[in-house]
Amino acid sequence: MLISKMAAEGGGKEMNEIKTQFTTREGVYKLLTHSEYSRPNRVPFNSQGSNPVKVSFVNVNDQSGNGDRICFNVGRELYFYIYKGVRKAADLSKPIDKRIYKGTQPTCHDFNHLTATAESVSLLVGFSAGQVQLIDPIKKETSKLFNEEEPGSDNMVLACHPIPQN
Repeated sequence: MLISKMAAEGGGKEMNEIKTQFTTREGVYKLLTHSEYSRPNRVPFNSQGSNPVKVSFVNVNDQSGNGDRICFNVGRELYFYIYKGVRKAADLSKPIDKRIYKGTQPTCHDFNHLTATAESVSLLVGFSAGQVQLIDPIKKETSKLFNEEEPGSDNMVLACHPIPQN
C-alpha cells in the first residue's frame, strides 16, 4: 500500500490515509487488483480509439463442478478461460485458448449452448471486416471461415443486428 509523504507528515490530512496512486516525474504509480495487474498484453487506455469488447459465457457441464467458461476479446485478441465467478479471479496467464488476429478484429461472438460439452464447444466469431468464423477453443480447431470468398459462393452468410436508436 502506498502512503503519501504529505499524509505521513500530517499535512492537514489524517495521519494514516492510504493512497492508491501517486504521480512522480517517472510516471504514475497505481495500486492494481491481481486480475488487472496480470492481464496479458495490457493495452494503455486510449479514449480516442474504439476497441469493441464482447463477453460470452457457456456451461460445459464437466465433472469438476466448475463447467462455466468465459470468452472475451480485447482489441485483436480473443481469450477463452475457465470462469470461477465474480469473487475469484481467473488465472489470466493461463488461457485455455488465445487467438490473435492480424487483418481484422473480433467484434462479437457467441457459443452454441445446445452442443457444448467438456470436450468440445462451438464458438461463432464475427469480425470487423464482415467475416464470420466457427471455432472450437477447447480442441483449438478452426472449422469454417465465412464471408471471405467471392460473392455467391457456398461460404457466404448474411448476418444482421439491431442498430441502437439515439
